[in-house]
Amino acid sequence: MPFSTTLQSDSQSISKFVKNVGIRNKGSAKQYQSRLLFFEHFAKDFYNDNDNNSNVDKLIQQLKDRELDPYDILNDFCIFLKDNYNFSGITFKGKLMTIKTFLEYNDIEISPRKFKIKVRFPKSVLKYKEAIDKNEIVTILNGCSDIKLKTYVMLLAVTGCRATEALTIRLKDLDLESNPPKIRIRGEFTKTKVDRYIFITKELKEQLITWLDFKYRKRRICYKDSNGKTITEYRTPEKNPNELIFFINQINNPNPESLYNHIAADFARTLDRIGMGDREDENEIRRKITLHSFRRFVKTTISDLGFADYSEYHIGHIGSTYWRKKDKEKAEIFKKIEPYLTFLNIEQLERKGSDMQSQIQELQEINQVLRNREQMREEKERKSNERLAILEEKFEKIVAKFDIERQQGREYEDMSFDDFDKKDSKFELYQKTRRDRMKQERDLINSIKEKEQKEQNK
Repeated sequence: MPFSTTLQSDSQSISKFVKNVGIRNKGSAKQYQSRLLFFEHFAKDFYNDNDNNSNVDKLIQQLKDRELDPYDILNDFCIFLKDNYNFSGITFKGKLMTIKTFLEYNDIEISPRKFKIKVRFPKSVLKYKEAIDKNEIVTILNGCSDIKLKTYVMLLAVTGCRATEALTIRLKDLDLESNPPKIRIRGEFTKTKVDRYIFITKELKEQLITWLDFKYRKRRICYKDSNGKTITEYRTPEKNPNELIFFINQINNPNPESLYNHIAADFARTLDRIGMGDREDENEIRRKITLHSFRRFVKTTISDLGFADYSEYHIGHIGSTYWRKKDKEKAEIFKKIEPYLTFLNIEQLERKGSDMQSQIQELQEINQVLRNREQMREEKERKSNERLAILEEKFEKIVAKFDIERQQGREYEDMSFDDFDKKDSKFELYQKTRRDRMKQERDLINSIKEKEQKEQNK
């Protein structure tokens, strides 16, 4: 049961609610109005009255008077959406939550606990989305036949901007002379409502210069004068600092959303032409690769390099600590990740790759020296342990011999002076043997010490 969501609502309740939301965020107001048109269509179906334009207001009044149960109405709205439209779980929930907020705005109390119990809606199914890689981006850039589309896609793949944020960049927002070059994103067009600067690669800088030279090139203009005569002139468009860089026609207060529809359609046709326009499973409308895919690529690439916190700042998330750090520190980090966000500048990539290869080789050599030193240290430690074990074994033998000799010496301590004459020859033999053993042990210990000293000197 399709109907246009661009129609203006005739309900005073809806108009008042959308106007209130638009005070803070016009984008949210448009989104809410689009969702509430489904509720307006539901109200007409609920009363079976297609001519009465105040069905929503009538429904609100009956809810206020407690003639209707708000939970039953929300449940009926879920059934209405499920029977008439094929929305995903996330889209379905978004529309339902908008209607819930709309009813609460109109002083209709809804208990979160009762809402959870009484109102049933499809659960959101998180489907696996394969991330786009650098090679695919190179293929897409080479497949862009339009220089404007190529510049826009490269801008998204380097900055990670939201698609509409990139379309709001003006000439005065470009700072291509700084090192590295940077672009200003105006806070009034961001989701977080915060201004920020984004550094860009040298490759993107050259692409922007090429695009702007083409946009403001001298061109031939043909027109007819008042007499019907064809006049041909050559004109060069005047550069206006407040002009959006991706708008061709120089008009006041251009609408970025209208440009987004055109450039998104061109991007979709390009994907189909180069064979990358595959659709998602169970959703033939949405392609696997969208303009938002480049934002995911930038976030993943920078995070994988070890700069997860900086990646949050780069793509515009408010929670990063880099919002409070100096540009110099942020610029140093961006220079490290710049080669990974360069796609078509082969010369620059080869030079960066050569530098990185030499650094890697130097690190490998240092690592090898450290490994050799570690092996030598382990070998010395092993030999020292072996020598210590030998000394301990020999010491134990000496102690054992000493114990035997001490036991033999006790026999002579118990003798009287006369007994020594009888065993004089035996005693002399014992003393001589003892001196010989002690001399051998001293010589052995001295020789071991000399060997250890020589090895340490080596």
